[in-house]
Amino acid sequence: MILNTKESQSNGDTSFRSINEPRLGDGSMQKNQLHPSFYVVRDDLLHPLVNGNKARKLDALLPLLEDNAVTDVVTCGGCQSAHAAAVAVSCSERGLKSHLLLRGEEPKTLTGYNLVSKLYGNVVYVPRSVYAEREEMLARHAELVAGDKGSVVRLVDILEASFRNCNSGKSNIVEADRGECSEEVKKVVVVNEGAGDAVALLGVMRLIQYLSRKDVFGTMRKLNIIVDAGTGTTAVGLALGALCLGLPWKITAVMLADTIERYKEREQNLISELLGISPTLSERQTGIVQWVERRVPRKFGNVLKGEVAECQKIARETGVLVDPIYTLAAWDVAAQLAEKESDVAMVHTGGTLGMFGVAQRYSAYFR
Repeated sequence: MILNTKESQSNGDTSFRSINEPRLGDGSMQKNQLHPSFYVVRDDLLHPLVNGNKARKLDALLPLLEDNAVTDVVTCGGCQSAHAAAVAVSCSERGLKSHLLLRGEEPKTLTGYNLVSKLYGNVVYVPRSVYAEREEMLARHAELVAGDKGSVVRLVDILEASFRNCNSGKSNIVEADRGECSEEVKKVVVVNEGAGDAVALLGVMRLIQYLSRKDVFGTMRKLNIIVDAGTGTTAVGLALGALCLGLPWKITAVMLADTIERYKEREQNLISELLGISPTLSERQTGIVQWVERRVPRKFGNVLKGEVAECQKIARETGVLVDPIYTLAAWDVAAQLAEKESDVAMVHTGGTLGMFGVAQRYSAYFR
């Protein structure tokens, strides 16, 4: 609930309060002109280390890797990559090995997602000049991990085979006894930075299926779902889920890392890739996501003065921890739209351990 609103560029003077028993189901939230409100989908609480959209993107991916007897996963990200840490932890939980190529130099003090990646995965720090050519870098490292006896398989091939088997009624499971397999014989898969692959859409679409349950939001409400957009994959997955289930929902994505033209291009490419993998999916037009600027646009990764204090204020008043790089952007837009619309929901994409990296880089803002 928004207790007081002021016409300004900042939400720093706005106070919030948690509603412990929100109205769920098909009935719309009653419009309160004095104290507007919005929902927060607490995906940041899914797992102590793997949460938010990182967990959702891996939700469909990892079972496919297990079914196809994959042994090793190669991926990449920044030094404080939540995606890399999520892959490392999730692979370890499933008996797979992760190989993480992190951009830049190893920090003197390991903290946040960098520390998690180091604890759970096999980390290699890569010079920025090499990292600039991500596809070549990932392919080369995958071949190195596979060795002479192993193999590198494409993620898209695994997904295509899964759809074919599903349509024919065959099992997706490849019989393999890892206990008897030699460690030298490896089956390696490359997962792109941020898990920005078409298969990640399926896990995010499953979130929409859950949210449309009668005991959550139901199917009748004209909901506006707000999400921050790094690669934009999560927003596209949410929009596809709503479209496929015939829900009267709108997906509003707050752009953080690129231009609107690039995000629209990314949206089209992801949908085309998914359609190419599964011919049974009917043709869908693009333009299903509403891309918007964050309150104060800036170069990706930059934190402006006052934003850390704003995150502190939100945490102390509601118990919800947002970060200034990603989720604060969605929170601000949700609060703004809630003054005009009755059914607004922000999906918390997690990433809260990233605050450790923010505290290191912007230490003055925490003093």
